Amino acid sequence: MSRYPRISFGMIVLNGEPFTRYTLRALYPYAHEIIVVEGAAPGAAKIASADGHSLDGTLDSLRAFKVAEDPQDKLVIVTRDGFWSEKDEMSQAYAQRATGDYLWQVDVDEFYQPRDIEAICDLLVEQPSITALSFESVFFWAAPDYRVDSWYLRRGEAEFHRLFKWGQGYRYVTHRPPTVLDAQGRDLREQHWIRAKDLLARGIHLYHYSLLLPKQVREKCEYYSRAEWAQRQRILEWADEAYFKLRRPYHAHNVYEYPGCLYRFEGKHPPQVLQMWRDITQPGSGCERRPTDDIEALLNSRRYRIGRTLVMLANRPALWLRQARIRILSALARVLPRMLKDALKRR
Repeated sequence: MSRYPRISFGMIVLNGEPFTRYTLRALYPYAHEIIVVEGAAPGAAKIASADGHSLDGTLDSLRAFKVAEDPQDKLVIVTRDGFWSEKDEMSQAYAQRATGDYLWQVDVDEFYQPRDIEAICDLLVEQPSITALSFESVFFWAAPDYRVDSWYLRRGEAEFHRLFKWGQGYRYVTHRPPTVLDAQGRDLREQHWIRAKDLLARGIHLYHYSLLLPKQVREKCEYYSRAEWAQRQRILEWADEAYFKLRRPYHAHNVYEYPGCLYRFEGKHPPQVLQMWRDITQPGSGCERRPTDDIEALLNSRRYRIGRTLVMLANRPALWLRQARIRILSALARVLPRMLKDALKRR
């Protein structure tokens, strides 16, 4: 009997290359099943085939994985000839097929450390009352060496709702935000919800490679520019100016209304990400990557590091001033007694 709970991983994907096989490999050891819904909603028509499929061979990669790397018959591929009405319908398509005790939503460019998945599995076994878990997301930019942070993310948008209890009568309601109701119609995040900050305190977070490759950025920005819900009509301009030319180094995140800055990533990446990066950086891989000379020059600039600090502090000036006041008072509380004692000795 497996030590892991029965987890149904659910994924919707359009143009998921080169991530597809690496994401599946990362999830496979922990999966009761992996249900992948391939295809496009109407807002993505410009980056899909006429009948609503991926243009980059994603469906072929899924089928190849099914044949060559699925000995336990865990992978379920769901697709259709034609467009899905929206991402809600796509997410509901994998949820309706889920047979596990938990539903874990994963985007094709999202990864976790194996030890963190194992820790989550242990947590679910230890606390079966848990109904939902959310994760803090770290966003990578142009290469695994760099990450982006922003006011937008620091105001709560880095918390991704990803894992839900699942059972008979449960319903996946909306994709934005991911919301699941139990058989009594209750939101699972209004019950025993483990927040992102609680998992972050354990060192667990989500590794999100959403801005890693030029292909991703072009396709995401094309989609967002046409999606009514996104309201990002200038995002193609952002891609050109901020991502490809780095002329807006203080607006590096793609929710461009908010300041955002680049940093070096000092941690370790999940194994399948490292393998993917080795593969796509091989000569002849055919995978376009963004040059990084200008990023290196920027991050080596003392002026940018100072500017970045000031920009990010300006997100919450009242909080920063309050924290500074606490630090000053704490320092005075340590120093003043010694100063008073020394003064008394000198008398």
